[in-house]
Amino acid sequence: MDLKDIMAISGEPGLFKFIAQGKNAIIVEQLETKKRSSAYASAKISSLEDIAIFTDKEDLPLGKVFDLIYDKEKGGLTIDSKADSGKLKTWFEEILPDFSKDKVYSSDIKKVALWYNTLQKLNLLVKEKAEAKEESAIEKEIAPVAEKKKKKAVAKPKVK
Repeated sequence: MDLKDIMAISGEPGLFKFIAQGKNAIIVEQLETKKRSSAYASAKISSLEDIAIFTDKEDLPLGKVFDLIYDKEKGGLTIDSKADSGKLKTWFEEILPDFSKDKVYSSDIKKVALWYNTLQKLNLLVKEKAEAKEESAIEKEIAPVAEKKKKKAVAKPKVK
């Protein structure tokens, strides 16, 4: 999932989309209300692309977790983020059985469910596999052209 321009701002409800860079702040748009505001450097701003979930092996990027949820829910909405924390942990364990029980809190699982449902309602969830196929198709078209340029750029040694 491409989560590069989608952000969470500490202390602010909901998710935001990056609009522009200002002098002392960034301009963001709340995804659900479309209301624009400034987020200053003093606010803790996290791009969803930079967030990962702790597992017993290695950290799993949030985009991949969203892919797992998308597959489990068959592209539909998931559990309500206001559900009982026991139900949320059970649900999350079905999706990611090896998540770190010590490092991932109930509040983290609630955020994952809330963010997934918000993005799903707004049709902003796009499978990474589909994006990767598009990128690889473009790379296949570009690769022969790049290879020709490399061959032309190679200098032949001069014989004396």
